[in-house]
Amino acid sequence: MIKRSGCQGFSFFLKQLILVFLFPVFLKGNINDSPFLPGEKLEYELSWGFFPVGAAFIEVVPADRSPEASWMIRFSVRTNSFADAFYKVRTEATTWVDSNFSKSLRYEKFQQEGKTKKKIKVEFDYYLKKVTYLENNLQPRYLMLEKKVYDPLAIAYAFRFHPAEMGIGRVLPACDGKKFLDVKINVGSREKVKVPFGEFWANDVVPEMKNLSGVFKKSPKGMLRVWYSADNRRIPVKISSKVVVGNFTARLIKASGLQREKIN
Repeated sequence: MIKRSGCQGFSFFLKQLILVFLFPVFLKGNINDSPFLPGEKLEYELSWGFFPVGAAFIEVVPADRSPEASWMIRFSVRTNSFADAFYKVRTEATTWVDSNFSKSLRYEKFQQEGKTKKKIKVEFDYYLKKVTYLENNLQPRYLMLEKKVYDPLAIAYAFRFHPAEMGIGRVLPACDGKKFLDVKINVGSREKVKVPFGEFWANDVVPEMKNLSGVFKKSPKGMLRVWYSADNRRIPVKISSKVVVGNFTARLIKASGLQREKIN
């Protein structure tokens, strides 16, 4: 039997997995220069230690790709029958980001994790300088919006769109509708990473844990690492979360609709 602490750790891993699925050189709407294309689909296997526990999917939704069109990215995660027995997860999230991937416009999430069920909608109004947070049938909550921010899903793709150099830290401004957070990202060295989809040269990207909440508070040596392919596509091929209750890992198993790899 997996203890409740393991469920809490898995729940935190799912939240960080959503955050994974995101300084400053804009692509000016040229789709041919983008690291990803409308129609890109990525599929991951999820494991807790040696136990397979589910699957995650992320898609850049096909849409009008005129220079001013916004991006739409959809994420979903579900546990398998083994994990359903102790902590059932059926969560979906969607983000809308401006054409240059400089700011989030809207974020929606349907969360079903264990006994928790939430329907969340966040609107980012840069003209009125206001963030509106709606959860289920509760009263709206508001925040003052003073700068461009990314929501928890868009932040992972912002890193793909506006890459950082190896050895140089960057700060990504984030907002989930309830609070603002500056996430410092450190880009590590290049290494070879093998996942079911193939073998890649990849850079490991590590966000600092001191500003993150949840189970990391109980894990002083906890770490979240993401390996992005070291090419023009910057595909997230592997995600690993090490906390006090164990190691959670997501590995890429399928990918379609990828941008063409550029050979240097």
